[in-house]
Amino acid sequence: MLSELRRAIGTGGLRPGEQVRQDALAEQLGVSRVPLREALKILEGEGQVTYLPHRGYFVTELDVADLREVYRLRELLETEAVRAAVPKLTDSEVAEIAAVAADVDRAAAEGDLLAMAAANRRFHFRLIEVAQMPRLARLVRILWDATDAYRSLYYASVDHRRTVHDEHEAVLAALRDRDAERAVRVLTEHRDHAVEAVTQALTQEMTEVVTRRG
Repeated sequence: MLSELRRAIGTGGLRPGEQVRQDALAEQLGVSRVPLREALKILEGEGQVTYLPHRGYFVTELDVADLREVYRLRELLETEAVRAAVPKLTDSEVAEIAAVAADVDRAAAEGDLLAMAAANRRFHFRLIEVAQMPRLARLVRILWDATDAYRSLYYASVDHRRTVHDEHEAVLAALRDRDAERAVRVLTEHRDHAVEAVTQALTQEMTEVVTRRG
């Protein structure tokens, strides 16, 4: 149940701001509303859905300012993690991160956006784990959870998927050279490209909504 909801949010089946219609969804999935509610509570705790009294659950919606704030906080925290992690990296850990990058590429080639998002998350967090800063890692996970619904907007483009590949390769090159500052720079560009693309998509959606209403 939880995985089905994650898939719907991660692939855009349930879009930001959309109400989760529990009766219809429970019937579609062939389950009762009890496990569905439990799954929604877990997602609420992660920040992926929001509960509004007397209205129900909605996929969490961020405006452009919220999105930029989340990515700015990620930049601050992840930069510290990368600087702490790179000097500690072993060759085997770099190989693990490279293997996960290959998983990202494989999912991208197959057009499996949910698998791509999951592998991309493993790619980034495997490096963060090496920093051995568990409190920081928990904060970064909260920030990632808050923007899961928006990754499908970025990964939907073939050009963006190619950009992810190229930027991951640049990160790996910096890690192999144990160049922390180059890794920080490439990862900052990586985040910036994503947030700009999603910002454009959100702005376009808002314009279309206003046009329809007008």
